[in-house]
Amino acid sequence: MNTKKFDYAPAPESRAILDLKPSYGLFIDGQFVDTLDGRAFKTVSPATEEVLAEITEAGQADVDRAVAAARKAYDKVWSKLPARERGKYLFRFARILQERARELAVLESLDNGKPIRESRDVDIPLVAAWFFHYAGWADKLDHAGFGPNPKPLGVAGQVIPWNFPLLMLAWKIAPALACGNTVVLKPAETTPLTALLFAEICQQADLPPGVVNIVTGAGDTGRALVEHPGIDKVAFTGSTDVGKMIARSTAGSHKKVTLELGGKAANIVFDDAPVDQAVEGIVNGIFFNQGHVCCAGSRLLVQESAYDEVLSSLKRRLGTLRLGDPLDKNTDIGAINSAEQLARIRELSDVGEAEGAERWSPPCDLPVKGFWFPPTVFTGVSQAHRIAREEIFGPVLSVLTFRTPAEAVEKANNTPYGLSAGVWTDKGSRILWMADQLRAGVVWANTFNRFDPASPFGGYKESGYGREGGRHGLEAYLDV
Repeated sequence: MNTKKFDYAPAPESRAILDLKPSYGLFIDGQFVDTLDGRAFKTVSPATEEVLAEITEAGQADVDRAVAAARKAYDKVWSKLPARERGKYLFRFARILQERARELAVLESLDNGKPIRESRDVDIPLVAAWFFHYAGWADKLDHAGFGPNPKPLGVAGQVIPWNFPLLMLAWKIAPALACGNTVVLKPAETTPLTALLFAEICQQADLPPGVVNIVTGAGDTGRALVEHPGIDKVAFTGSTDVGKMIARSTAGSHKKVTLELGGKAANIVFDDAPVDQAVEGIVNGIFFNQGHVCCAGSRLLVQESAYDEVLSSLKRRLGTLRLGDPLDKNTDIGAINSAEQLARIRELSDVGEAEGAERWSPPCDLPVKGFWFPPTVFTGVSQAHRIAREEIFGPVLSVLTFRTPAEAVEKANNTPYGLSAGVWTDKGSRILWMADQLRAGVVWANTFNRFDPASPFGGYKESGYGREGGRHGLEAYLDV
């Protein structure tokens, strides 16, 4: 089998477009300010371990100040602004994001480790699309199906993860502002830079002070925000364990909560599926963004009669992937986001081998510096294996087999998660039957990882509750 890669000359995107500051304060009440009681930490490039900037870790007093600013802006300005005017600010955000798309894409890849092709062609266009979509909803809330004259909730405390830093910011901020709420947002500690650049965009758009506040920090900062009595709405995307802690801490309070948590999606390939198309979907499902995707198709279920053909095609395709510098436009697989995440991926992969699964990776030279893990496929996996049950959140695919559609459904649903699933078959009736049987918030048919701001996203069971995106995403930010 010839899996020789083409030789590509390096095609790095220039960092010269960035105006990186040596240190960043907190964005509160329309200004960057110093901490009152916090500390500083460093954000690094996962690809090189180079320190990019020093970031402020907000303390309790800083969170108090941010919530107070958001409350004041809500009471005096934002909730009183005509809905059409709110929409104009969101349209302005969308246009500025498009104008500064290259700058944002370079910064996202530098701070996160994802390939520039993904941040340039997927993340940033979707960010702008989310703001455009919710800008259009701002003056149409009466027609969203939630009754006449729905009201905003007040101040939203939002905590987002490191896998899609700017996209998750858009998923949270755009509907919150469209509905008339103000925001205090905490980005992940390993990827704060695009959120801080968005703070500059808030200034550029002349957004009224206090409508959006951004406090950087780690878990303690997020806890202070979620538990703050001045918060009316909590929105969290991240791990199931942290989501459970948030659910417990907000139980019995007045706060409205939405949680978008982990996943262990089944990507189901029937023997009548177009194999080449399915293989592309498998690769996109688990190796996109290094597998740092909550809805990643990390369990591949292949019908036994198609197993050999699918596996040989998949291995041949993986041999063509290029791993390396995230800022190189030829790169397919970037860096793992942090040393901690790399350690977890290694641990669970070693467990997979120890439990008897067979591990395979294409020939792959890993860079000496940075955090790297090759695309990995496990075969001989059973449902009892930890790699088939636990979210690895890395470029690791577990392959299982099935004989009948009923068996495929049973295996796919045999998980505490329920965020997404994929079905590959030539039969439309089978697609509809499978979609009806699968306990997953999103079921993709003959595709995977397709997103649209008009379509709701969310999960069942331990994948959380509430929906983001589309008309459904408005309900989480309205008193209905």
